[in-house]
Amino acid sequence: MNSRRLVRLLPIALTIAVTGGIVLAQDEEGSSPAVSAGDGSGSYEVSGVNVDVTGKTADAARTGGWRIAQRKGWQMLSQRLGGDGSLVSDGTLDSLVSGIVVENEQIGPNRYVARLGVLFSRARAGALLGVAGRTMRSAPMLTIPIEWSGGAGPAFEQKTQWQEAWNRYRTGNSAIDYVRPAGSGPDSLLLNAGQVGRPGRAWWRTILDQYGASDVLVPMVRLSRQWPGGPIIGVFEARHGPDNHIIARFTLRVGNGDALPVLLDAGVKRIDDAYQAALRNGTLRTDPTLSSRPPEPTPVVEEEAPGESAVETNDAVQISGGVAINIQVDTPGAASVSATEAALRNIPGVRSALTTSLALGGVSVMRVSFDGDPATLRPLLEARGWAVQGTGTTLRIRRAGAPSQGVTAPPAENATSG
Repeated sequence: MNSRRLVRLLPIALTIAVTGGIVLAQDEEGSSPAVSAGDGSGSYEVSGVNVDVTGKTADAARTGGWRIAQRKGWQMLSQRLGGDGSLVSDGTLDSLVSGIVVENEQIGPNRYVARLGVLFSRARAGALLGVAGRTMRSAPMLTIPIEWSGGAGPAFEQKTQWQEAWNRYRTGNSAIDYVRPAGSGPDSLLLNAGQVGRPGRAWWRTILDQYGASDVLVPMVRLSRQWPGGPIIGVFEARHGPDNHIIARFTLRVGNGDALPVLLDAGVKRIDDAYQAALRNGTLRTDPTLSSRPPEPTPVVEEEAPGESAVETNDAVQISGGVAINIQVDTPGAASVSATEAALRNIPGVRSALTTSLALGGVSVMRVSFDGDPATLRPLLEARGWAVQGTGTTLRIRRAGAPSQGVTAPPAENATSG
């Protein structure tokens, strides 16, 4: 049992964890405002397991009681998840159990009477019971618990008992995937009551991306004390999303101030039940505006001038009168490519001239974007000393008097065969 973890809940709700013989007590008031990270083990928890065991010594009785609690807890968990409740060996249980929670215990010289809780590894127990892939689970939800008391509503700016109640709560049995910040670093600046009241999605997307969440949950409590040390009334609200939709609202009361942790633990449990019910009935859905970026602005298209229209070619469609023309040209070297592109760009009406098919020592193809009728480009080329063949959007040019590179130019429309 050296690998076991014992968690004892005392009447004043102080949590003491015993691991490997080392006692870790809760921080004293006035220490660092950072809140201890919540339980993220994702274990199955079975509570309310009653044991009454005798033994030769107190330690032997307690060890026997924990062993029996493991067996009873496994049967209860199996039946809860649809199994037949059959037992497994104690060695297997030792590998499945991740902790023992002491809810109440009485230890005598040779007798152990207690009410215990048993934590089972979700991955191992789920695989053994065949339910590892069948459990409903929500998207990751960033959780911001806010406690209103005395006119102030801190979230992570300072340590609150509402935060501690959420850290004590084990979410292994919950269908909600809570993302619970530790309260350190930038948490107090990013996650506060002011941010909760902002519905703008842009900043929420940035925060959710930083914490790896898809949406936000805001469990809120408003505490009213009748007098110092007297009754406390808590008004609880389960809120969801940047728009602060209220999933559930209820009121709980305790008779004295020492029972505040009990009040808050009960509130956490009921809020979690409300969130799970909302998930099952479809009310708790991820806000689609948090997972998608806003659409890009629609580009403004200039209207066509009178007398101009879009001309469709085999290669592309240019707007406002521009057409794409493929020009074949001899390119004996790299210098001739640059020179030909520059010469074509200097022709009035030519927007651009780019080489789309390069063949050094042969015939390359350049695409020219031209404003106007393709037929008007031919005389402009001839006026600059080019011999032009072809019509329409496919032309073959070469310098007048230059020898052909062995590529036959496309025939003119008025050419006759034979």
